[in-house]
Amino acid sequence: MTDQTSANLQTLPPTINPWNVAGCACAFVVMFAAIMSGSVFFLNFTHVMAGVMWTGIDIYMGFFVGPSLRASPFEARRAVITRLTPKTLFVMPTLSIMTGTTGWYHAKQLGLLDTPWPAFGWVAAALVLIVILTVQGLGVLLPTNLRVYFELRKTNPDPAKIGRLLKTYIYWIAAQGTCQVLMIVVMAKFVTGL
Repeated sequence: MTDQTSANLQTLPPTINPWNVAGCACAFVVMFAAIMSGSVFFLNFTHVMAGVMWTGIDIYMGFFVGPSLRASPFEARRAVITRLTPKTLFVMPTLSIMTGTTGWYHAKQLGLLDTPWPAFGWVAAALVLIVILTVQGLGVLLPTNLRVYFELRKTNPDPAKIGRLLKTYIYWIAAQGTCQVLMIVVMAKFVTGL
């Protein structure tokens, strides 16, 4: 390991930044206010903004940042991941929880949960997709990211272990991106009428 690499490791940001926690807390306050307000506009705005940010970040990270990092030298990947993960650790779960929660309450507010068949199939599709996205994100992608992150923070990370952790990661990212695009199709159907 070079002296520069050693110096970089010593200046790594802490695992938990209080500003990230405060930002997530503020986001949850906005979500709670939107739900409690009874305002169709406020709840819709909160749902759409959280969904756009979640989907945009997911697709950008999965299809642009990820492939760029895979083609980069190990130390470059290490530097980016150890600085990016602490931020995404907070923002991605927050956005996914906000999107699903506000979406449920907004659907209820608009009476979409009482839609008769076959139009209810679109509502069911949205519910199935949000469950898949949440389980993939919180149950597979987040734990894998954390394990890679903690391995990279070690003085001598094991590239073979990181490779094993990330072996199927690209398929999970592709599945997440596909579900995100399908969710956009479903949301477009809601906007244009069931």
